[in-house]
Amino acid sequence: MTNAKSAAHVVQSSTVFRTVARIGYVVLGIVHIVIGVLAVSITAGGGQNADQGGAMEQIRSIPLGVLLLWVIALGLFALALWQIAEAVVERDPDTKKKWGRRAKFIGTALAYIAIAVTALVYALGGRSDSSSSTQTFSAQLMATPGGVALLVLVGLGVLAIGIAFIVRGFTQAFEKHLDLPDGKTRKGIVAFGTVGYVAKGIAVGVTGVLFVVAALTHDTQAAGGLDSALHTLAELPFGVLILWVVGGGLVIYGLFCFARARYARM
Repeated sequence: MTNAKSAAHVVQSSTVFRTVARIGYVVLGIVHIVIGVLAVSITAGGGQNADQGGAMEQIRSIPLGVLLLWVIALGLFALALWQIAEAVVERDPDTKKKWGRRAKFIGTALAYIAIAVTALVYALGGRSDSSSSTQTFSAQLMATPGGVALLVLVGLGVLAIGIAFIVRGFTQAFEKHLDLPDGKTRKGIVAFGTVGYVAKGIAVGVTGVLFVVAALTHDTQAAGGLDSALHTLAELPFGVLILWVVGGGLVIYGLFCFARARYARM
């Protein structure tokens, strides 16, 4: 562990690495903005998947899009490594809190790595269908002994993450991780963070619910990832309005990520 902590300190003391990690927040913002726009496009019958894969497809189609995909991959890998370093050097004297925070850092790192890998796949000319992958994962899990119960647990875990995002938004707990200026700038960034976290929490939470539905109905097609979650919202009463709110919220979350790149405590 001493060697790991030494390596983590080297990472966190590097100005260059810190800068690249901050770029990670910028590109994370770009991805969320594109997903938000794709979510809103569902209301008009848009055929592009409103998820990470759909966002990377859109980015690849623009001039210098492949270069941007490489930047996205690099920035998010750096941001993931930063989160892992945070987990290693965590020093909270309360053992439960320490390991809880470490789990949060590692979970966040894995999420960043997943998006980075998707960007890398598209940068290399490939493509990724997250809905199909999610359905395949669900089918394979349900085929194992106790698979239905395991898939329910996966769904509840994803739902819990969504709820955590919503709570973080309403309580503005994210503010303690930022060095914000006073005045209107601070109020604006906090407002964007609140809306963005809640919107992302709703989208993630619905994804978790779909896992549970897939398990209880033995219908793996119900578990389709973020794109399926957003289409499910569109089918609800006032679904168009809900999707506009959630999609707009994801765009706002993306703009909030730009502010995190500048003001995050790193």
